[in-house]
Amino acid sequence: MSGRDLFCEPRRIRRGAALTLVFASIFVAGAATGSFSDPARKTGAGAPGSAAARHHDEVTRAAAEAMADGKSPMEAAERAVSRSGDRWGAVYSQGEYEEFEEALDGQYTGVGLWARRERDGRIEVARVSAGSPAAAAGIRKGDRLRSVDGAAVDGRPVTEVVSLLRGDAQDASAGTKVSLGLERGSQSWSRTLRRARLSTDSVTVQKLPGGVTLIKVDAFTKGVGDAVRNAVGRAPGRAGIVLDLRGNSGGLVTEAVTTASVFLDGGLVATYDVNGAQRALHADAGGDTARPLVTLVDGGTMSAAEMLTGALQDRGRAVVVGSRTFGKGSVQMPSRLPDGSVAELTVGHYRTPAGRSVDGRGITPDLEADTQSLKRAETVLSGLGDLS
Repeated sequence: MSGRDLFCEPRRIRRGAALTLVFASIFVAGAATGSFSDPARKTGAGAPGSAAARHHDEVTRAAAEAMADGKSPMEAAERAVSRSGDRWGAVYSQGEYEEFEEALDGQYTGVGLWARRERDGRIEVARVSAGSPAAAAGIRKGDRLRSVDGAAVDGRPVTEVVSLLRGDAQDASAGTKVSLGLERGSQSWSRTLRRARLSTDSVTVQKLPGGVTLIKVDAFTKGVGDAVRNAVGRAPGRAGIVLDLRGNSGGLVTEAVTTASVFLDGGLVATYDVNGAQRALHADAGGDTARPLVTLVDGGTMSAAEMLTGALQDRGRAVVVGSRTFGKGSVQMPSRLPDGSVAELTVGHYRTPAGRSVDGRGITPDLEADTQSLKRAETVLSGLGDLS
């Protein structure tokens, strides 16, 4: 699972709840990782009598009772979410939620590093944004993050690590300091960085040998779909495309669907249920269906990125290369609590066009590859090119 001090895999964000980078708010419209925009998100109430509605009522009631007793409504809501077993449920303060939505619009305060939790619980740096405080401090991909402001991070959810990096508990602003404990091989050291106001460059484009275009999408923030469309439009002739979704922890569902529309000529992208009601997401007609396409994924590919991968795989549009994806296929919707905070609660799950459930399973690539996945992708494209 992975995330950065801007986005992270959906779960308990900042103080424990989740940020996404990612389906909802990211999906923002949907707001949070894994959330879908939907009329229901305005009220947060599910169908009367549904499990989602009962869950919402319990969380709201806990917050209201705490508020009446002079206690923290947010902490009470977090406890209620924890008791419910809602793995992806999250509670945001009003300010956190506003920051979250702002991040989805392309701005955030942080140090510019992405973090990934390994299977043994270690936290590694998955990526460092160019020009960021982390880059200036010499932090590199693969470095191990041991602590943030003296607090050990091993074993913590990535979202909590993200919260510490951003200084959410202190409402830290640009210019505030954060101390990181790091490790690289046998070397251990500490660095004190100043947080900065950064832009989310979620799409990067690189030309590879043979005319292949590599499009790396780090998260589905606002405008990503159009950026991918522009990159494909600038690609030479009928040259192949590598769509790199490794480490992409999700984002706005609308942007993932727009990205799917770049490569599909209409048709189904995913189905999902909200309180038992079935819904569908469709691509726009007119996408480029001729170019050879390979999609790269790994264990950090989740939420909206898994939805897109599943659509391209099921529709026979892309060869998927890499390792099994994370497996976050649930749908969250936000609702306001009595004190103005926001609860993101699970209301359903989505499925790929072929009806596959992703939640807890992930997507298995067509070709397994690890460190050589990009090279494997280029090899696949050379073969696809010979056939076209």
